[in-house]
Amino acid sequence: MKSYRDLIVWQKSMKLVTQIYLITKGFPKEELYGLTPQIRRSCVSIPSNIAEGYGRNSTNDYVRFLQIASGSLYELQTQLEICLNLDYLSKQRFEEIYEQSREIERMLSSLIKKVGDK
Repeated sequence: MKSYRDLIVWQKSMKLVTQIYLITKGFPKEELYGLTPQIRRSCVSIPSNIAEGYGRNSTNDYVRFLQIASGSLYELQTQLEICLNLDYLSKQRFEEIYEQSREIERMLSSLIKKVGDK
């Protein structure tokens, strides 16, 4: 592996960021300084921390940044549920995005275990 860009979990989390930005464009204007930036920050944090951890020269740092990415993912999942409860997302759209986030969650968990066992 030459780069963090080769990690499928990074690629999938980048696609999720794009989808989240497109979805949040349609959020109510009163969320411009509320939920919209919050959900975007948590989503952007996922691939950003995967990349930053990869660039560290320490396995412990890498695992720590992958754990931070995981925490951001859980934050995003919570925020998606809030969006569903507020009717900012349809049930179908929520389930699509949530399932993508669950796949990333499983991949991150697996990567944390793999890197941590070295």
